[in-house]
Amino acid sequence: MTASWLGRSLNIRQSGIYIAFALIVVLFSILTDGALLQPQNISNIIVQNSYILILSIGMILIIIAGHIDLSVGSVVAVTGAIAAVLMVEYGLPWPLALLLTLIAGGVIGAWQGYWIAYYGIPAFIVTLAGMLLFRALTLTVLGNQGIGPFPDPVRTLSNGFTDGYLGNIGLGPLGGADLFSLIVGALVITGMATAQWRTRAARLGYHQSVDPLPVFLLKLLIAAAVIIVVVVQLARFKNLPWVLVLLALLVLAYSLLTTRAVFGRQIYAIGGNLQAAQLSGINVKQVVFWIFVNMGVLSALAGVIFAGRLNQAGPTAGNAFELDAIAAAFIGGAAVQGGVGKVVGAITGGLIMGVINNGMSLIGSPSERVMLVKGIVLLAAVAFDVWTKRRATR
Repeated sequence: MTASWLGRSLNIRQSGIYIAFALIVVLFSILTDGALLQPQNISNIIVQNSYILILSIGMILIIIAGHIDLSVGSVVAVTGAIAAVLMVEYGLPWPLALLLTLIAGGVIGAWQGYWIAYYGIPAFIVTLAGMLLFRALTLTVLGNQGIGPFPDPVRTLSNGFTDGYLGNIGLGPLGGADLFSLIVGALVITGMATAQWRTRAARLGYHQSVDPLPVFLLKLLIAAAVIIVVVVQLARFKNLPWVLVLLALLVLAYSLLTTRAVFGRQIYAIGGNLQAAQLSGINVKQVVFWIFVNMGVLSALAGVIFAGRLNQAGPTAGNAFELDAIAAAFIGGAAVQGGVGKVVGAITGGLIMGVINNGMSLIGSPSERVMLVKGIVLLAAVAFDVWTKRRATR
């Protein structure tokens, strides 16, 4: 679906999620009298939702391929428990324990991926069984009790901040801010603009449709402004959270995977038209297997971060995380039928959920009202996707 802008076309379906995110931020900024955009609160939103954002990266790949994973919350719990046992009870060095935990997550993903890809059982059934199986395994590993505390480096990754390597500089009425964080923000903006410009030039070279130049520049300007605001606010508080640095690296890596790598294009092909993908020579079973392995590894990473944030692994960890990750993917633009979605969109969807949670908490809304609003937002996002598809086929 497109709309006219300066006599050219603008894809509302692709841009709608970012417009919605901006409107939600503005709405809650007004309702909270600006508390939403305070430096400490922005940092809290990122840290408190980091594990959901990590899960949403893996989930968007699975949904693009036309599958679903209902087990990620339980995998978060069991891998957090494994990490706790290795680090706390066995006293293994945390890098080795982290590596073994990620391997365990990959093995879990391989277990589920085998039944889905090679045995032909629907992902919904396999991961529903996994949700129960790995929750039971969590209780077995932990003995129905929490294990902690975690080593300092793990807690730092979950809750810590980068040091002020270059000192603070004055920002007038805003006070001081860490110079290193501001430089990182400038480098991110430069890299983003360069990548977007090259992508646009490549599309033009292949005579593909692109946004009009004014729209393209406006998008870059808005994205740069958002990054500047976030980085400045974080630099004014305690600098960049380490988990944000990790998220930025993951988003960069998976964005390149989905847009530049053959494997990423194969995922879209499978979700867009399974039969055509098979006829074109794509090893569908292998691709499906590896996206579930990837989901297991990312779930393990989220499990370690969540456990490190709480400073213990608990038997109830990860409850309903799968619902938030799935909602983030669909709100971020993933199509129910598969074949459509972006990593940045999933991150945006997760941030929308995080802003709703945080904003409604700041205004004192009860938990049932928060769930009501999140459900309405999810339904509206999917309904919008279906509506735009129907409009496009008329």
